[in-house]
Formats: sequence, structure tokens, C-alpha cells
Amino acid sequence: MTSTSPNFRDRFLAQERLFGTFLKIPASMPAEILGSLGFDFVVVDEEHSPFNRETTDLIVLACRAVGIGAVVRVQSPDPAGILSVLDCGADGILVPHVTDADTARAIVAAARYRRGKRGFAPTTRAGTFGADNTTTHITKQDARVTVIAMIEDPEAIENIDEILAVEGLDGVFIGRGDLSVAYEDYDGSTGVVAKATARVQAAAKAKGKTVAILPGGPEDAAARAADGASAFILSSDQGFLRAAAKGAHVSISAAVNAALKGQSDV
Repeated sequence: MTSTSPNFRDRFLAQERLFGTFLKIPASMPAEILGSLGFDFVVVDEEHSPFNRETTDLIVLACRAVGIGAVVRVQSPDPAGILSVLDCGADGILVPHVTDADTARAIVAAARYRRGKRGFAPTTRAGTFGADNTTTHITKQDARVTVIAMIEDPEAIENIDEILAVEGLDGVFIGRGDLSVAYEDYDGSTGVVAKATARVQAAAKAKGKTVAILPGGPEDAAARAADGASAFILSSDQGFLRAAAKGAHVSISAAVNAALKGQSDV
């Protein structure tokens, strides 16, 4: 993997097994740490976390420094938000609430120059700050920007075949959390989210499109992989911090308390 991660889209389209995580802390260090650990990509979560253009820009730069793919979950299908992160040099976009083929076509158009509507700006990081000529810049960007739709609404499940048929859409992420809320299937007891997940995976396999998912654990990850998912988002930087901090606190405090109790018993 090179320092600018130009092959992320190629690997995503080839359905290589890729492992990433959400970034919710507006700082560059988590991306650097994750890159050093062998993660393939991160997803900068602009939808649910306190990022602005400057912090996203810095994290994309950090990703390039350590050779890890930089995908950004934008706040909405709005073309302005998509253009912002692509000009920063992001390897791709993860777009929430894509419910129909028209929305899928719109986000593809916002991310592509040729046969699209992406605003032209070759003097950005994405354009190597003007080093590439117009044709080179357009060709490079159209080849490397990954477009992923989030399937997280009942309407999207009903329209999944039409969504996946959109040319230029590289894959989908199945948002089972939002589907659980929408279907009121909070603990999986009704099975409706499982059925929706299976429907999306089967449709994606038929269309040859890549599926990304956030697994609930090792067994779920294995099951989703068996059904065709190839990109796995493992928790988040906040989740990793919480789990590691909790584990350290529990184990160290237990050891200290046990030692002190032993002294008091003497």
C-alpha cells in the first residue's frame, strides 16, 4: 500500500477483505495509530461526530502519511458536502439514507467529473495542488473515488435492486442500526432486519456489487462474509478507547484492591 492509498477503490471493487473503523474523534492520531496496526481504511464520521472541513482535511492527510484508505461518511447526499471531502483528497464517500435509484445517481454524479457534476478544482490536494493537467486530474479522480451508499431505510430495502443497478455506484453499506430503529426490531427478535440484510446481500451478489457492514462480533462477521460481505467496519476509535480503558481500569483496580486487602488481612 502506498502512502496515498490510490488502490483503495480497486481493492474495494475487487471485493478484497478489508477491515476498517469509524473515526469519531476530531484528531489525526487515531488514523495514524490504526494505519500502523494494519487497518485498511477508516471512515471519518461527519454525520454523527463534531468534524469540520479542517479536521477532515487533517485526517485525510494523516491517512495518506500512513497508507490507510480515507473514506468520509458525509452528513447527507448534498453535493456540496461530497465535493468538500473529495477536494481534501478522500478515497471515497459513504452517503447516508440513499433510499432510491435517483438519490444513488445523484451521489454518483456529485463524485464524478465525466458524465457527472463534480465541481472542477485541480488546485486542491486531490488535484496535487495544480501539478496535474486537467485531463490527468479528471482521469485520476474518476478512477480512485469510491462511492458507497448506506442502505438503512425500509424504502431502500424495497428499492435495492434499482439502487444497485445504478452505474458508478461501487457498493453499499448495510446500516443495521438504523434499520433496527425503523423496523422497531431493537433486539433482533422479529427477524426483519436479518431478512433485510439477507435481501441486500443477495441482491448485491447478483449485481456484483461490494457489501460493507459493521459486524456485531466474530460470529456475525463470519456469517456476513459467507453471504458475500467483504468490507468490515470494526467499531470506532471511541469504541476501542472505551473498551481498552474499561479493561485496564477493571484489571488494574482489581489487582490493587486484592493486594491492599491482602495487606490488611495480615
